[in-house]
Amino acid sequence: MSQPKPAIKHDTLFDKPFTTPLDKAARFSFDEQVVACFPDMIRRSVPGYGQVLAMLPIFARRHCKYRQQSESGQRVSRIYDLGCSLGAASMTLAGEFEPQDLQIKAIDISPAMTNEATTLLKDNYPEHDIEVITADIRDVQLEPCDMVILNLTLQFLPAADRVAVLENIYNALEEGGILVLTEKTHAFDEQYDAWLVERYYDFKRANGYTEMEISGKRNALENVLITDTLDEHHQRLDQVGFQRHLTWFQFLNFVSIVAFK
Repeated sequence: MSQPKPAIKHDTLFDKPFTTPLDKAARFSFDEQVVACFPDMIRRSVPGYGQVLAMLPIFARRHCKYRQQSESGQRVSRIYDLGCSLGAASMTLAGEFEPQDLQIKAIDISPAMTNEATTLLKDNYPEHDIEVITADIRDVQLEPCDMVILNLTLQFLPAADRVAVLENIYNALEEGGILVLTEKTHAFDEQYDAWLVERYYDFKRANGYTEMEISGKRNALENVLITDTLDEHHQRLDQVGFQRHLTWFQFLNFVSIVAFK
């Protein structure tokens, strides 16, 4: 039986980086300013993010079979949280599993993110085996694992590097392991895509963003966040060797896919 969940300690600021006309020329970066407001940004900018996180422990209980071994010799399930940002996925898993059950490796390229994630994870789950690593996920050779989480991360990598990252994940997963891939997408049909984009902006307006904030964020993310179509994601998973993969969640232009080794 898992332990009672502690209240997550986090001082959150409101997401207000793009509130002046000068911000139209700003380029989005995962710096200290974004880190400070990141939980609020995700909550108000990513439809269904909470539901995706809530399902991770459910998937883990089904597919994590304690196939790896910790340094102490204990049988564990190793899980990678790639592009971990502040460690929300890692904390969600830690909150539902006993400390001895999991070995979590959370990796992000942003020192501002990993510094804060390290503090949050140590404060909230000090007994769990969670290692926060500052690194480019393209440069990390993954160890054998039961589960890999790639939430809203692939879209920030150059398109030419995405296959290699997925190949690394496929090769590291044990038979029976899974990849959970969550991404913002675009539709191939321009009219359909335009409708989804406008409804996404309606979602952001309903969550309190102004027109200037929406415009500023859109401009800042141009050429930084490059989306694929849903079909392109599935084709790429086929290419690297995943024979079974399905879209288990979609909310407007955000999707989550589970791929089975």
